Amino acid sequence: MRKLPVIFAASAALALTLAGCAGSPAPSSTPDASATAAPQAAAGSCTDTPSGAASDSIKVTGDAGTKAGATFDAPLSVDATQRTVLAKGQGDTINIGDLTSVNFTLFNGTSGKEVFSTYDSGHNLSVSVDQNKILAGIVKGIECVPANSRVVAVVPPAEAFKDQGSQNLGITATDTTVFVIDIGDIVPSRATGADQPAQEGMPTVALADDGTPTVTIPDTDPSPDLQISVLKKGDGPVVQAGADVTAQYQGLVWGSKKIFDQSWGKNGPSPFSTADGATIPGFAAAIVGQTVGSQVIVSIPPAQGYADKGNPGAGITPTDTLVFVIDILATS
Repeated sequence: MRKLPVIFAASAALALTLAGCAGSPAPSSTPDASATAAPQAAAGSCTDTPSGAASDSIKVTGDAGTKAGATFDAPLSVDATQRTVLAKGQGDTINIGDLTSVNFTLFNGTSGKEVFSTYDSGHNLSVSVDQNKILAGIVKGIECVPANSRVVAVVPPAEAFKDQGSQNLGITATDTTVFVIDIGDIVPSRATGADQPAQEGMPTVALADDGTPTVTIPDTDPSPDLQISVLKKGDGPVVQAGADVTAQYQGLVWGSKKIFDQSWGKNGPSPFSTADGATIPGFAAAIVGQTVGSQVIVSIPPAQGYADKGNPGAGITPTDTLVFVIDILATS
């Protein structure tokens, strides 16, 4: 049975590893890194991570925005994350709680070898700048610098993969790690497009001050066809078929009118793939062809949802029509 929504495989699988949690049925699962996360600045503020002899010693090749190479005298050892800004961007300062896109190349600080690069996977990551959700060393590497900067961070095990290491990446519990990170723009947490007229017969949506939707579903039977209505029209790029998207969402069952999953109030904006088979067809169909900054509501008949298997864990039967409100925040 396919999951909904399913986070795209390559780079987001690493993101879950970075967050310290295993794969889960939905991106609303809470990473267990929060249990051991170090204190951090309050949301909306940041702490400037200093450079040091280790981070200054990294020789990085390649232009910002392309895959980096790095050479250094291994093994490296640091007690706290060191961060050197290689290219300073012109964007807003990255603060705790911001959502931003990143590309990075990761090196083992003991062996000096490259172990992973998002540039190889073709997918950047949308990350929440929060030590409860991603590695403390990543947060320290990107906070308090302008968007669109390139940095190199040297991270001790305690602020990376801790005592577990990462078997998938060949990183042990004692290995220092080196990240060369290209930071993208800050991603808004809600749709910012222009309001559009409501479509007759579709559920209606009221928004809280922070953008959280409250959906009112009619007492009438749902349409047997896929129904998509644009509630806000954004002016960003068009989402292409197969693209990766960062979105906020809320999912309900038409018949029960109950929410079965949402990003709001949980882990926040989540990454999805619109590639065939990555998520249920109706969810992908609601996103592809829309513009970034838009909010859409979609009524998904069973055949384009979970079909004849349903999703018992979410309380969805094989005959349930689903309703999603989706804020489309970024695409790559």
